[in-house]
Amino acid sequence: MVSSGEYIQHHLDHLKISLGQGGFWSLNLDTLAVSIFLALFLGAFLRYIAVIATSGVPGRLQGFVEVVTEFVQNTVNESYHGKSPLIAPLAFIVFLWIFFMNLMDLLPVDFLPGIFSFFGVHHFKSVPTADPNATFAMSISVFALIVFYNVTVKGFSLGREILTKPFGPWLFFLNVPFRIIEELAKPFTLALRLFGNMFAGELIFILIAIMPWWAQILPGGIWAIFHILIITIQAFIFMMLTVVYLAMAHESH
Repeated sequence: MVSSGEYIQHHLDHLKISLGQGGFWSLNLDTLAVSIFLALFLGAFLRYIAVIATSGVPGRLQGFVEVVTEFVQNTVNESYHGKSPLIAPLAFIVFLWIFFMNLMDLLPVDFLPGIFSFFGVHHFKSVPTADPNATFAMSISVFALIVFYNVTVKGFSLGREILTKPFGPWLFFLNVPFRIIEELAKPFTLALRLFGNMFAGELIFILIAIMPWWAQILPGGIWAIFHILIITIQAFIFMMLTVVYLAMAHESH
């Protein structure tokens, strides 16, 4: 008989492969597998929509994609005033990919782990965004774009901006550390906000799963309905902050 603590710990452990001694360098294979699978699924889905798209009355799938595309495009237009052709498609993919990864949290807690246990895999977490390695990987990728656009768009004016903002040129010794803190905070805000919300949601589902099956229906149903709002909002926030940070990299103070 498995205790409640063992059950919770079992569902919080990743399927890992160690790359060296001590286990510090390791890969969470479940996070990689689910995120890559969802990326391929999303690519195939959007390709299918592009193939069947019509200029006449759209079907439900095409209508859904058009609504999401228009929503993302309007959001980008409100926050970003540059001319890069990358920002809107990036925001679109970021929103959908994170939404689908978050959506995995609505699967029953034991569904995928139960399936993989038949093949000898005893640890499998199905929500990539509940893994800080995944959220930090995405946020660091966005941070790399922020640095790239800061350097390529602003050029030499970037140095003047770092030295003179926000307190003027005579307080450059304060401006520089403030700018460093501001830039380094961006990937942390992106990664930790998404990870914290999704990990907390996953943990609540695990706690509900400990209850007797007849007592899970009401709290599980209520939390699942509420969690649909959470996973959508978290995908939107990550997308919105990405657009805002990239817009800031294109514009001077």
